[in-house]
Amino acid sequence: MSDAENVMQTQDPLATAEAWMASGRDVAIATVIETWGSAPRPTGSHLVIDADGNFAGSVSGGCVEGAVIAEAAEVLETGEPRMLEFGVADETAWRVGLSCGGRIRVYLERLG
Repeated sequence: MSDAENVMQTQDPLATAEAWMASGRDVAIATVIETWGSAPRPTGSHLVIDADGNFAGSVSGGCVEGAVIAEAAEVLETGEPRMLEFGVADETAWRVGLSCGGRIRVYLERLG
């Protein structure tokens, strides 16, 4: 890993997004906009994803982030934002590993 990549991994995800965009990468950002019950990350948490699947930050953890990263590929391709919801009332909660008893809503959009 280069020194620049090490620095970006320790920076705020928004700074990472800015650096990636400045280097010509297509970037999407996921933002936790609502939580209910037990949630691993608070409202306002960010995950940035580039078109190659590189990511920085966190919106949840484990398989939930894998699902967000997979959705980001399509958001980057189409430019259409998405609202994603993961929770115990949803069958996807167990499929993506959100068995903590909470719910999160994540807004995913392309930057730039």
